[in-house]
Amino acid sequence: MSHDPPEHAPFPELADHLAQGRPRSPERRTPRPPLPAPPAHPLGAPLVRREGRDKATGTARYAAEHTPPGCAYAWPVPATVARGRITALDIGGALALPGVIAVLTHENAPRLAATDDPTLGLLQGDRVPHRGWYVALAVADTLEAARDAAEAVHVTYATDGHDVRLTADHPGLYVPERVNGGYPAVREHGDFDTAFAAAPMTVDATYTVPPLHNHPMEPHAATAWWSHGHLTVHDSSQGATKVREDLAALFKLGTDEITVISEHVGGGFGSKGTPRPPAVLAAMAARHTGRPVKLALPRRQLAAVVGHRAPTVQRVRIGAGRDGVITALAHESATHTSTVTEFVEQAAVPARVMYTSPNSRTAHRVAALDVPTPSWMRAPGEAPGMYALESAVDELAVLLETDPVELRIRNEPGTEPDSGLPFSSRHLADCLREGARRFGWQPRDPRPAARRHGDLLLGTGVAAATYPVYIAATQAEAHAAADGGYRIRVNATDIGTGARTVLAQIAAAALGAPEDRVRVEIGSSDLPPAALAGGSAGTASWGWAVHKACTALLARLRDHEGPLPAEGITATEDTRRETAEPPPYARHAFGAVFAEVRADVRTGEIRVSRLLGQYAAGRILNPRTARSQFIGGMTMGLGMALMEGSSLDPAFGDFTACDLASYHVPAHADVPTVEAHWLDEEDPHLNPMGSKGIGEIGIVGTAAAIGNAVWHATGVRLRDLPLTPDRLLPHLP
Repeated sequence: MSHDPPEHAPFPELADHLAQGRPRSPERRTPRPPLPAPPAHPLGAPLVRREGRDKATGTARYAAEHTPPGCAYAWPVPATVARGRITALDIGGALALPGVIAVLTHENAPRLAATDDPTLGLLQGDRVPHRGWYVALAVADTLEAARDAAEAVHVTYATDGHDVRLTADHPGLYVPERVNGGYPAVREHGDFDTAFAAAPMTVDATYTVPPLHNHPMEPHAATAWWSHGHLTVHDSSQGATKVREDLAALFKLGTDEITVISEHVGGGFGSKGTPRPPAVLAAMAARHTGRPVKLALPRRQLAAVVGHRAPTVQRVRIGAGRDGVITALAHESATHTSTVTEFVEQAAVPARVMYTSPNSRTAHRVAALDVPTPSWMRAPGEAPGMYALESAVDELAVLLETDPVELRIRNEPGTEPDSGLPFSSRHLADCLREGARRFGWQPRDPRPAARRHGDLLLGTGVAAATYPVYIAATQAEAHAAADGGYRIRVNATDIGTGARTVLAQIAAAALGAPEDRVRVEIGSSDLPPAALAGGSAGTASWGWAVHKACTALLARLRDHEGPLPAEGITATEDTRRETAEPPPYARHAFGAVFAEVRADVRTGEIRVSRLLGQYAAGRILNPRTARSQFIGGMTMGLGMALMEGSSLDPAFGDFTACDLASYHVPAHADVPTVEAHWLDEEDPHLNPMGSKGIGEIGIVGTAAAIGNAVWHATGVRLRDLPLTPDRLLPHLP
């Protein structure tokens, strides 16, 4: 763990606001008791998480821990064929079991309206688009009875031929119009083919990333009940507002007839960013049975129904002069989607941001296969895309016999290469230099396989990182109580990041009040609507609305005469206007990751002995929670590099690594030393806090830094993740 960075001074725009916004007390008015003096550091203080004690003591309750009176339990029945149709259902044996209440199928389940997410059209027809698609739902008095009933359901299928294998030359590959994030699938500048053919130094390499699974600690779960026509759902979700909207559409209800609560969420990493089957199925079963219903998905079923990072086959071509300046850059990615709905991982998009490239081509192709629908997983697009791009840049550095840190700095663009927009701030070069200094990058022998300690080959590597700034419209309410306290209400979601704490800090800074006088209410669709916790956009989106509401509240307090009324004073604001127009700047966070690895020549095992990340991500609002996000992302990147990987069985059509026994993630012993540092970056073009998202940039670049370190240690360039012993060992002496 790194040492704490220097304390950040309160940002000037809030300081000015506080100086101007405190209530005046003209002689003609009865003065209100003065607001407390603002704390020395309302933002930038490493405050502990407000809910930390509740989580540590078990009093924080998650979606599956709410048990209303008369609650029943549900267990889903997944399809056992890769593609086909249901021809017969035998539920008699299941219904005969003790305690079984009902078995829902497409023949008797409540009818749902169509929405823009076909993955939620559950139990509506006999089609089976992929293995693991839910074909029935057993409901019983106990969890054990529901599980037994699900196993007793017999389904007969008419099967069709299926295809689940992605290849670079798959005949079904096509060019989509757009990819995830709304980016164009293809962008070209200049004449890449001519420039690449003329370049004296070229790299042409293909990199693969397998399917990856989110596997949050808390499985996807929901508890639902109906009361006098009103639906209440406790859901493990990254955004209760979106869940309420989709449930309203599915069940043809007004949004005021639904309450979705996501008070505590045990991680999501993108897989809970859109509504998932538990909320829909629990609500259907509760309506069908007239009882509250609880559904927690078994972990072995998650891979098929809650999204995954789609596999990518990425070809990167770089042409450069002998001075190392890039003259041609192409990044082309092939991936898969499902036949249910299209989702295209935007792996080539980061190449539009990173380096000088007057002649460039970035393109995506996708094949619709008989696979579960892919979706968001921490840093979609950037995580796999930067693995390929940063590995190729390292290969270019080796070819040029140039230090890889210097090569990246040499290709720094003046404006964003794709859009031509100026950067709101870009301190990648500073991150590379400062990270190299902290890591002890120099002196470094550039020769591969030159450092050895017994049976261990030692090496170091570096990679850059980037992640875009996303901000979405949000509404927030700020309330001043007669007792001098404050209350903030916004439907933000804390997925383990410390959202309650940092929103209290933002409000305290804007109000000029001690942080402990600010109460924060989040995690319910009955609160003012907010953006979901995803895309590293949560704090920026929610915080902007909270700041705006607090500013409006201060204005009302300034104009108020006399003591506050018993009911207090409230101000509600939203950021629809501020977020409606595209910004005139390219806004991104940047970073540099340094890795030291040890490769065992006897076993092929690779161990990371050190990881260091140096970031430029705007103003860091809480160093304690920020460091947790950075090192958590880096640890996830380590898993991506060395152990995480899944595959689809070509015969059966399902994911082979579907639980934590077969899908390996890092343990503490795999991560001995991880350091996270950041620059004091000022950027006035973001939001009132000056913050950028930090939840995802930690994973970006980490896999490439480790892969580049493996090459430096062994002289072996592995281009297919994960870098497991069986892939390395055949190449070792």
